[in-house]
Amino acid sequence: MAFTAILTSGSHAHISVSGIPSPTHRRRHATKTLALPDLPLAANLSADSQAAIVVLGGAAVAATLSLTDPERRRKQQAQEIGGDDKEVVREYFNNVGFDRWKKIYGEETEGVNRVQLDIRVGHSKTVENTIAMLKGGGPLSGVTVCDAGCGTGSLAIPLALEGAIVYAADISAAMVEEARRQAEEAIAGAEGVTMPEFRVRDLENLEGKYHTVVCLDVLIHYPQEKAEGMISHLASLAENRLVLSFAPKTFYYNLLKRLGELFPGPSKATRAYLHAERDVERALEKVGWRVRRRGFITTQFYFANLVEAVPF
Repeated sequence: MAFTAILTSGSHAHISVSGIPSPTHRRRHATKTLALPDLPLAANLSADSQAAIVVLGGAAVAATLSLTDPERRRKQQAQEIGGDDKEVVREYFNNVGFDRWKKIYGEETEGVNRVQLDIRVGHSKTVENTIAMLKGGGPLSGVTVCDAGCGTGSLAIPLALEGAIVYAADISAAMVEEARRQAEEAIAGAEGVTMPEFRVRDLENLEGKYHTVVCLDVLIHYPQEKAEGMISHLASLAENRLVLSFAPKTFYYNLLKRLGELFPGPSKATRAYLHAERDVERALEKVGWRVRRRGFITTQFYFANLVEAVPF
């Protein structure tokens, strides 16, 4: 069975496998008070499904997967910079990761390959659907929003242009500086628009109270035991609404992630953690929040669950 797998764990899991059928997305019961157009729900892939049988039919691939040890490479990276996961992420996004993701999040096409362009489309869809979720609750003018993990400002800038009062933070000083530069360029001279307040800060050290907190494509850097605490922390900052996106943990996507780790590449330098939708819901429920709307964004190389949560 021939396959090609790509894992870009700097921001999200983006994987393509040829010869393995994509999972069929099906609707399932969900808490939906407001409809989002063209935002299908993710489907779990059971071990006895046709796709799973095809995947597991390759004995050579299965044997290779069982012998791989991506954690060894990750631990070596942490030792080289003298830190833990957080320091690996910080170092990555201040250096090679910054160059890579600035290109992906940008608008130019020269020097951007097909995979990067596809990931750009996927991330843009996540941003568009997030803004649709937020605007579904009414006009954003004057609404305070914390963009936790703002990257180069792909969400913070359009939110500010919608009239929101945006506080944006990222662990990477390079990302924050680029976000500030792009915001000044996009907002300069715009009447009635407040420039976002950008800060260099990791999620654990975010503080304050905001009408809405948004955290897109960041939980991929947190294992489940830490992600639960982070979700609790983000919820404590939000007064009315919390929006999260995360790479879904299903049989299918977990296997594709493992395949991708066979081809690490020099620019794919951080761990990538997938999260089961139910685990995220459970973490929200523990702190008195419930999922109101949800969706699934996917392109050929990008996939993410998107949920909007509100207090009970």
